[in-house]
Amino acid sequence: MKVRRIVTGHSASGKSIFVADGPAPHAKKFVHVPGFETTFAWETFADSTVPQPPDHDPSLAAKSWIPSAGGTILQVVTFPPDSVMASPDFNPAAAGGEYMTNLPGLAERFEMDSPGMHTTDSIDYSMLLEGEIHLELDDGEIKKLSPHDLVVQRGTRHAWRNRSDKPATMLFVLVAAARVP
Repeated sequence: MKVRRIVTGHSASGKSIFVADGPAPHAKKFVHVPGFETTFAWETFADSTVPQPPDHDPSLAAKSWIPSAGGTILQVVTFPPDSVMASPDFNPAAAGGEYMTNLPGLAERFEMDSPGMHTTDSIDYSMLLEGEIHLELDDGEIKKLSPHDLVVQRGTRHAWRNRSDKPATMLFVLVAAARVP
């Protein structure tokens, strides 16, 4: 999925301007998980200020798909049907390596003994844009989402399952949160 990203900012005189309009710079189509696509669109930090210099684009230096303390991350993810991972041609080791390269910070949180399950120290606002997808929690309970359904994920262990035969595209805003034991 090609994501067009428009970014506004301020001129030297303080007037509102468009500073970018084009493809989001961190868009990846995965080779070893056909149909899986990710776009890292923007990041804020605890010390983010308004206004910022027009050429300021934190996504260009992004190091993790998990927000740092006090930060946020905007991302778009297209999930292929689960059948892609069940294909005889699927290579889990190659896919895992691709996840580690393209999803730093997040890939390390995926559980090897429970594919797809993961937990992040964040509050995630999620909206299904296209397709259908299922949200599975660690107790086995599952909710089916339809386009424009919203999920507020509060640091819970979960997995996204695409049981359909078509891709499902979601928008995520991750807000860093401290986990309390």
